[in-house]
Amino acid sequence: MDPRPLKPEPRLLLVTPRYAPLTGGVETHVREIASRLANRGFRVSVLTTDLDGTLPPVDVARNVELIRVRAYPKGRDYYWSPDVYRVVASRDWDIIHCQGIHTFIPVFAMIAAIRRRTPFFLTFHTGGHSSRLREAIRRWQWLLLAPLLRRAVRLIAVSEFEERLFASVPGLSKRRIVVIPNGADLPHHEDPAVVVDRNLIVSSGRLERYKGHQHAIAAMARLVDRLPDVHLRIVGSGPYRTALETTAERLGVSDRVTIASIDSTDREAVARLLGRAGVVVLLSDYEAHAIAAIEAIALGRPVVVADSTGLHDLVQAGLARGVSSADDSGEVADAIYAEIQSPTPRPTSIPTWDDAAARLAELYERAIAGT
Repeated sequence: MDPRPLKPEPRLLLVTPRYAPLTGGVETHVREIASRLANRGFRVSVLTTDLDGTLPPVDVARNVELIRVRAYPKGRDYYWSPDVYRVVASRDWDIIHCQGIHTFIPVFAMIAAIRRRTPFFLTFHTGGHSSRLREAIRRWQWLLLAPLLRRAVRLIAVSEFEERLFASVPGLSKRRIVVIPNGADLPHHEDPAVVVDRNLIVSSGRLERYKGHQHAIAAMARLVDRLPDVHLRIVGSGPYRTALETTAERLGVSDRVTIASIDSTDREAVARLLGRAGVVVLLSDYEAHAIAAIEAIALGRPVVVADSTGLHDLVQAGLARGVSSADDSGEVADAIYAEIQSPTPRPTSIPTWDDAAARLAELYERAIAGT
């Protein structure tokens, strides 16, 4: 669908806990749809937080206004910011779209939208957590938020898994949940120097326990005999790095494991690495809809995932090979080896960010029109 300007330019506010130059799934999602919605005729602003106070409070990037406010406490992921309420209430927005459900940021935005009688949407963007306690109380958190969520025009899930998850929350109706998957938009390379290295395994994601990089390291110890030149590249940064390095050393594969991050805004570098991979693995305990997996699939690379949460949707669609237990290093190693030896044919139709923006624009137009 070609972009269609609306009249006059509707004022759209995207409220997100984090945004570029910070990296992550939600950050990538908002960055990709914001610029595309601006190209479709929306006057787009992004309201986000700056925990360190080091970024400009107001900026413009890719035709999108950026508004940053301070949030507290610094260094935590459950931060809050009363300035979010102030900014939301300060202008006559036509549509407000809250991103994520795991911090207090969307709570302030939803309350302000309700009091201003402004139509609002919310995309769940659920994610895992390395704290067992935080995982255990998550459903209670959603139950407490349900009265606010019921006031949304539409609730957006990035996967069928999320749709099922929130349709089971008392008071939320599946009829009001719309599934709009994340997309892929990496450059395809014509450079003949970029060739597939069948011995290169890539595991991408923040260095947290629940992301499952340790399972990829354990599988390496099982692959060495079958693939003497195998090497694992873990792409990410975070607090679990030391534990991963310790695991690699204990299993005797530290010389075969490289841990280094890539700036997520450097799309060429991300595409080059994923495009070279013999196999890309995502063995997370929890993923709503893994952007890294979709990007690898779009580049034609074999993908092995934990067959659970939102990753199960990829397995069910035939886009990835699933393993029933990421803790079983033998099963993971067998799946990786099988994909290297004989990659499973994959469907060619992959969701794109253009698709996501077009569907959101249609929902916004209906809300503005009152239909």
